[in-house]
Amino acid sequence: MKLLKKILITLLVVFVIAQFFGPEKNEGELASMDAFYAETNPSAEVKHILEVSCNDCHSNVTRYPWYNKITPVNYWLAEHVNDGKKHFNISNWEGTSTKRKDHKFEELIGMVEEKEMPLESYTWSHTDAKLTDAQRKSVIDWAKQVRLKYSLEPKPE
Repeated sequence: MKLLKKILITLLVVFVIAQFFGPEKNEGELASMDAFYAETNPSAEVKHILEVSCNDCHSNVTRYPWYNKITPVNYWLAEHVNDGKKHFNISNWEGTSTKRKDHKFEELIGMVEEKEMPLESYTWSHTDAKLTDAQRKSVIDWAKQVRLKYSLEPKPE
């Protein structure tokens, strides 16, 4: 019993000390998304959907929940955000080639159609991020319009 007690106390001490450390936060400027919104021109409804369901993981601006202050949860969240930004980051839209932008929208359409986005692990704690079928359709229709615009742009030679 003494050994178990020592192990538990040691684990508690390690847990408390770990709370003083954490990953870097993803707290950029909202203005970093302006180029994306200006270029893709989402309706007010789609922009709201993006803000609630997408931007936390796919931009340089994340609204952190209260439990992000708890280590090791904050590391798990940071990994999700970094992975999301690696695949699609609207804050880095400016300067991206039209071909790449079109490809990102092709992926976006597929992920939303297959209900792979937003992630289920995200919607557990962000219930307002769950998309209805009507919201999915709005996002997909908008993304298809954006892809059409990109297809009509002159291609570099």
